[in-house]
Amino acid sequence: MQTKDMRLYFIDAIRAWAILMMLQGHFIDGLLDNAFRDNSNVVFSIWKYFRGITAPVFFTVSGFIFTYLLIKVPALGWDNPRVKKGIRRGFQLLIIGYLLRINLLGLFQGEIYDSFYLVDVLHCIGLSILGIIGIYVLTANHRKWLFPTVLLTVTTLLFVFEPYYKTVNFYLLPQWIANYFTKANGSVFTILPWFGYATFGSFMAIIFKKYSSNRNLYSYAIGISLVLGALLIFGSSELFLTVSKVTGIQLFADIFFNNYLFIRLGDVLVVFAVFMLLRKFLTNKVGLKLGQSTLSIYVVHFIILYGSFTGLGLYGFFNHSLSPGTVTASAILFMVVCAYLALLYESNKVFIKAAVNKFIGTIKLPVERVTLVSFGLVRFLSLKILRLFGLTKN
Repeated sequence: MQTKDMRLYFIDAIRAWAILMMLQGHFIDGLLDNAFRDNSNVVFSIWKYFRGITAPVFFTVSGFIFTYLLIKVPALGWDNPRVKKGIRRGFQLLIIGYLLRINLLGLFQGEIYDSFYLVDVLHCIGLSILGIIGIYVLTANHRKWLFPTVLLTVTTLLFVFEPYYKTVNFYLLPQWIANYFTKANGSVFTILPWFGYATFGSFMAIIFKKYSSNRNLYSYAIGISLVLGALLIFGSSELFLTVSKVTGIQLFADIFFNNYLFIRLGDVLVVFAVFMLLRKFLTNKVGLKLGQSTLSIYVVHFIILYGSFTGLGLYGFFNHSLSPGTVTASAILFMVVCAYLALLYESNKVFIKAAVNKFIGTIKLPVERVTLVSFGLVRFLSLKILRLFGLTKN
């Protein structure tokens, strides 16, 4: 029992580290004055490199924890209750991702701004969970090796063929769908290639679960992660260049010139190895609670930094205007405030939900006004949906 708990501890610790890295990364990147963005500066270069690790780790650990909980249940396929929970979770993340980009002032004026349709990390993680569920359901009643094989194959194909599909023009798709595949319209993340990190985390979870009873699990896992991670970081680029020279296939040369996916995968493995190595010390209750509250922390940080709903956020007031000293101190304060508010919400979640429901129940509006507002809202949303699919221009 202790081994299982420790494994969950180290995963929660990684999630806590990743969400805190994301908070400071978004804050500093958004508010640091452009005059201080000097790649020749050692401190800035180190910060920039570690900032680039955050998203791959976050996607990988999301795939890991979801799949680990999924396969712990003996039931297979649709009979597994985790499938329905996962579907709800996936759509919940998609909905929250869109809600965070709503501007209430524009909505009251009958307008949805283009930024509402942009895709961010929550959209992609939600869609990744749905994708993993799809692979699981399709392979659940076949041989056990098929599920992890498909997952690893998906990761490999998405990473190898990234030079091809990143140049594809998705203009034939409705823009809100195209935003999931291209950053041309302003999306921060796209499902390709980021789904590849989620499927790799899912693959890792299966391996961990399979060998969970082995007393040498962590010794092997740490050693393999460090070696494979180092090879990917320091050797994958040269490998692809060599393969390109031998085969004459341009694709491998293209990977060599922009080999960020495999290098970042190596970074992820090293991060996992470090946290597994320190797992016995990662039992602080506050730290673990942070790892279990990443969604709440993300929502709070998005509202404060980017001004969800109101359009009034720190980014709007201090965009690229702070000095290194000011932005560093402010980032620390920002992390503390976001973490505190999120944990405060988590500890009072039941009470808050009950209070909100009670408040809504006390609102008394004339039947005519309720009917009018409801009809107007339905009409407004219906027109927006029709426009999304190009079925009307009015």
